[in-house]
Amino acid sequence: MICHDCQSALPELLLDPAAPSNAAAREHLKSCSACNQEFQSLEATFALLDSWKAPEPSPYFDQKLAVRLREEQELPAAGWFERMRSQLLFNTGRQFRPALAGALAVAFLIAGGTFADLSGFPHPAKTQVSATVNDLQILDKNDQALQTMNLLLQDDNSGNDTSATPPSSL
Repeated sequence: MICHDCQSALPELLLDPAAPSNAAAREHLKSCSACNQEFQSLEATFALLDSWKAPEPSPYFDQKLAVRLREEQELPAAGWFERMRSQLLFNTGRQFRPALAGALAVAFLIAGGTFADLSGFPHPAKTQVSATVNDLQILDKNDQALQTMNLLLQDDNSGNDTSATPPSSL
């Protein structure tokens, strides 16, 4: 067994020294002083951790904690801005990820659309109207203008003259 494998097997050797899977590590410790020194150091650390006792909290701590919890429960509910502020300050932000992803998607769509419009993609060209169609449209507009003028003249004549004559058509 090489030293690297032995050092990775040391925690198992400390927890269960009689296990048959640790036989190779035990044999390596007999021949390697560096690994044996590491094993002794780990044994000392484990012995120290076994002897350590967590200090008992004082009775005043429990009483103070109970009063503090009661005070927090009696406080009025926080407003929307206060809740958002506390979420921003104390949370991981995991709940904002979908909204952030949606906002980024919208921003990319807008930026992509703007870039596509500015990059000169071919746009459908306006349909060219032939000269004949243009002339017919002009004549149609002129005919409408003449009809409107005839109606205006007819209204003026009917106010002055009671014998109205029908307008002549063009």
